[in-house]
Amino acid sequence: MSRKNKKKWILPRHRFARNLLAATLGVYTRIRYNIKIERFREQGDRQYLILMNHQTGFDQFYVGLAFRGAVYYLASEDLFSNGWTSAVIKYLVAPIPIRKQTTDVKAVLNCIRVAKEGGTIAIAPEGNRTYSGKTEYMSPSIVPLAKKLGLPIALFRIEGGYGVHPRWSDVVRRGKMRGYVSEVIEPLEYKDMTDEALFERIEKGLYVNEAVADGEFKHKKLAEYLERAMYVCPDCGLSEFESNCDIITCKKCGKKIRYTTKKELCGVGFDFPFRFVNDWYDYQSKYIRGYDLTQHKDEPLYKETVSLSEVIVFEKKIHLADGVGLSLYGDRITAEMGDEVLDLHFDDVTAVVVLGKNKLNIYHCGKLYQVKGSKRFNALKYVHFYYRYKNIMSGDENAEFLGL
Repeated sequence: MSRKNKKKWILPRHRFARNLLAATLGVYTRIRYNIKIERFREQGDRQYLILMNHQTGFDQFYVGLAFRGAVYYLASEDLFSNGWTSAVIKYLVAPIPIRKQTTDVKAVLNCIRVAKEGGTIAIAPEGNRTYSGKTEYMSPSIVPLAKKLGLPIALFRIEGGYGVHPRWSDVVRRGKMRGYVSEVIEPLEYKDMTDEALFERIEKGLYVNEAVADGEFKHKKLAEYLERAMYVCPDCGLSEFESNCDIITCKKCGKKIRYTTKKELCGVGFDFPFRFVNDWYDYQSKYIRGYDLTQHKDEPLYKETVSLSEVIVFEKKIHLADGVGLSLYGDRITAEMGDEVLDLHFDDVTAVVVLGKNKLNIYHCGKLYQVKGSKRFNALKYVHFYYRYKNIMSGDENAEFLGL
């Protein structure tokens, strides 16, 4: 297809869809999340590169309500692998697909294409919603892309999202949120900045740490499914947890921890050493960064029952089996389906990614497998142990990055 006849990315229906969603889902979003969204009145007719921190599943709607006109969001391949549902989303809002945990040249080229057509682009540089309340790792690759696009950079801050709807929870708590453009960095301003200086400014502008008692967030089920994020007990080490209402319990030692309306943690009948989930999460990460994986090459760390699918990227998902026996070892993941055992050795795996609250994607030998467990399934530990193994194999045992 010649360049002259190449189909445009930006179409009039995208603006119409945006206006329709703002009039319907916009109202729902404001009511459900009790968020104050500040319109970006300085927008005018300019296009922007919007960079945002990532706290809830509705973050893209907050951005859409703050900006006029269509916004083109970078979205992971999972959004595009759901058959007709994906086709409808692509038709209405045309998100820009990107493969998670990879250097996706095509995604960069599509961003350039959208920018040249006059579109505003939105990206969450974290690539992941926070589990702890603290802004997660951001890839420095956002800086070369920003400079290549040459658009004014709008930093969109979301505050209170972790208190209202933590990633690990199914329920929305009653509290307060805010979404607003905190800063605009103009092209003339960042043109001569070093990549390091611009990255530092973006990181600082988007960093939010909600490990503070800055308000009340009320619900009967405050601790429910915190076990999706936590799997290390300060007394037992590697463990499993079970939650109910505002209590999470270690299944090894039986100790109970309460999650309060101020996001604080307290032991039931004992002094729990961590005040906030972020403190516990940091301890857990440090524990794994020092863990000796060699002791678990013959015996699994965890065994659980899940369902397994193969994802045909940007097309569909093929259900393989239910009742799959998933085992996590120090150097691999295995999936037992009757007499068949799928051996996913970490040497042959290119990425392990957690999606949404607790889905797991495993990229192995050119194939993508997706794991879904029970509502209490902790996908995060598989990501952490995979990256711990990779760090050791690369000779950098003290590396801090564990996939998120």
